[in-house]
Amino acid sequence: MFDNIRSVGTAAMLLALTRNMQDEETVKKMLADQGFRFVVTEMSGNSALSEFQLKTTKAVIGACMNTGLVAKTPTNYHALLHATDEAKRGIMVNVASSVSVAVKIAVVRDSQWVAVALFGESALHPLTNHDRAGLGIMHLGTDA
Repeated sequence: MFDNIRSVGTAAMLLALTRNMQDEETVKKMLADQGFRFVVTEMSGNSALSEFQLKTTKAVIGACMNTGLVAKTPTNYHALLHATDEAKRGIMVNVASSVSVAVKIAVVRDSQWVAVALFGESALHPLTNHDRAGLGIMHLGTDA
């Protein structure tokens, strides 16, 4: 079923959807075998006062730069910021103020494109938890 993933977006979302380490390792191996590079991290916070917005951006940039997933250039920062912002918009659609948000973040790249996938839960109260997802894709430019 997943032997030939052609899109960084599909690859990133698939990796973000994993719920345990065994599944995550299986997907990582499959993506690596197909030539994708990636990093996974997690983030939680409150949607009020832009905490989620800022923490998510810092988590993506930090994970990508610390692992060498992308080069430390203005073009790559720009691509990551745009892909992350697009993914955050998917997560934050119709979210009440001050909800708790916890997401798994997967960033996947190939030679030209980078995708940021967010998958997790949000709730005002633990009894109202529900899943949310967001995906952003951006061209890396010439200095990838």
